[in-house]
Amino acid sequence: MKINSYKACKSMLTLQIFIFFVSFHIHSQQLKAGAAKRIITPDPLIAVSGGVGTPKPATEKKGELYVRAMVLAKGNEKIAIVNIDNLGWPAALGNRARKLIKDIPFNNILIGATHTHSAPDAYAFPDEKGNNAADLKYLDWCVSQIADAVNEASANLEPAKLKIAVGEAQGKIAYNYYAPELYDPRCGIIQALGTKGKNKDLPIVTLVNYAIHPEIIGSDQGILSPDLIGPLYDRIEAKAGGMALFMNGAQGGMVTADNRRDNNMEANDWEECKRIGNLLADEALRILSEAKIQEDPKIYCASTQAEFPIDSEMMRYIINNSPLKMGNSDRFVNTTLNLLNIGSAQILTIPGEALPNIGYYLKRNMPTEHPFLFGLTNDAFGYILTKEDFNSFKRYMYVSRTSLGEKTGEILINDLLTLIQNSPKPDK
Repeated sequence: MKINSYKACKSMLTLQIFIFFVSFHIHSQQLKAGAAKRIITPDPLIAVSGGVGTPKPATEKKGELYVRAMVLAKGNEKIAIVNIDNLGWPAALGNRARKLIKDIPFNNILIGATHTHSAPDAYAFPDEKGNNAADLKYLDWCVSQIADAVNEASANLEPAKLKIAVGEAQGKIAYNYYAPELYDPRCGIIQALGTKGKNKDLPIVTLVNYAIHPEIIGSDQGILSPDLIGPLYDRIEAKAGGMALFMNGAQGGMVTADNRRDNNMEANDWEECKRIGNLLADEALRILSEAKIQEDPKIYCASTQAEFPIDSEMMRYIINNSPLKMGNSDRFVNTTLNLLNIGSAQILTIPGEALPNIGYYLKRNMPTEHPFLFGLTNDAFGYILTKEDFNSFKRYMYVSRTSLGEKTGEILINDLLTLIQNSPKPDK
C-alpha cells in the first residue's frame, strides 16, 4: 500500500508539473497589450511651428498635446507604437527615447507624429544664419515622456484579443487641396480588448490610421493645439473607453482637412477641429463595429535600413545645420523602415509624407485586406513623391522643393516591397 501510495503521489506531482508548464507556455504565448499616455503641453506656452521657418508665438491653447503609446507582446516578440502631437519627430530625437526604453528591441519601437501644425518646433529649423528658435529643453523633456509612456505601457501588459477593420470613412473629413478626389478615404482601426479582470471584453487601446493634414488651426493664429486629433481622441475614449492613438497615413501633396465653406473660405477654428475629429472618430468606430474578434492573433516585426540621396539644397541645409544632428553626410540620409503584422493587419512605415499614389500602390501590394500605412514614422523627411511627379507640375513645385529628391519614392517603394517579400504574411 505504501509503495502504491508513493507511486500515486509521484504520478500526481508529475501531472501537476506538466499542467504547470503547459499553462505557463500557453500564458507566455498569449497576446498581451498595454497603453499609456503623457501630457506634453508646455507650461508656459512656447512658439509653434507649421513647417520651415521661424516658429510663431502662442498665447493660448486649444486642447492638450500628448505622447501616446501602445505595446503588444506575444512569445518573444514585443512591439511599441508611439505617437506624439507634433509636426514631425526626427529619428535624432526618437533614438534618444528608444535608448531609455526597457525590454523592447530598439528597432521594434515605432515613433510617429500626428502632424499637427500647432505644436513646438521639433526640427530646430535653422535660419539663413544657422540660428534656430526651438526650445531644446522642451524637446529633451518630450524624449523622457516618450520613454516613460512606453515603459508604463509595457508594465501594464495584460491578456488581449483584437478587432481589426479597414473601410471608407464617410462624410466631410479630408480632401486633396491640389486635386480634390485624389486621396485615400480608407480608415484602418486596430483595437485591443482585455480578456480577463476589470478590462474583460473592454477596449485597452484603439488605434486609428487615416491620411490627413491636421492643420485647421495652423501656426499663424497664436494657438497651441493638437488640432482635430485632440477631439478625435476625446470622442473615441468617451464612446469606447480605453486609450485612443492616431497614426497618420500617406497624406502628402496635399491631403488636408476638409474645412471648406461654400463661400470659398475655410473654417479655421476649434469648433471645426471638433466637427472633423468627432466625425472621424465616429466613422472609425462604425467601421470597427462589424469586425470579428481575433482571439489568438500573431504579431511580427521586421525592419530594414534605407538610404536616401539628399538632392534638395534646402533639405541638406536643414539636416546639416539643425543642432539635433539629423544626419552626418551631405549626400545621404539613413533611416529605419518597419513592417508589422498584427493579426490580420499588415503595417508599413513611411519616414515622411508620401503622396497618395505611393500609398495606394503600397497597399495594393500588401497581402492582406487590412493594409495600414504609418506616415511620418521613425523620421520625417518632408514630402515623398515619385520621380515622374517630381518637379513635373507647378502644383508640385512646393512639395518637390521640400522633399529629399526625385529618387526617394522609388527607393522607399522598392525597400518596402522587399520587406513584404521577405516577411511572413499576416493572419487571414
